[in-house]
Amino acid sequence: MRTWLTGILKHKIVDSMRKSGREQPVEGDASLEQLDALFDATGHWREPPQPWPEQALESKQFLQVLEDCLARLPARTARMFLMREHLGVETKEICKELGVTSTHAWVLLYRARQALRECLQLNWFGAKSK
Repeated sequence: MRTWLTGILKHKIVDSMRKSGREQPVEGDASLEQLDALFDATGHWREPPQPWPEQALESKQFLQVLEDCLARLPARTARMFLMREHLGVETKEICKELGVTSTHAWVLLYRARQALRECLQLNWFGAKSK
């Protein structure tokens, strides 16, 4: 009886360790509440994004604000965003490089875009209107 119960306990411990190894906590969960504040109960923008001025991309001040916003992102999320959007690396290659699933990659990219939008809204567009 004791051997049998010890075997069951051993297998439960191994299962628990495997499960915790597979289910890594997602980076930036604290910022989800901030992102949720951008949308109303129906899923629509509370305040729609402003149009993107093309001349902003050439501005050194804008690039500095963008760099500061990227620095505020979790390291893995920022790296994912830069690899995909700036360097143009395919998602499959990024997943292989960072060791994430394609679903997780798209979640990280979504969160990066939303966080950058909010940061730029406050630090670039909001600063320009003042």
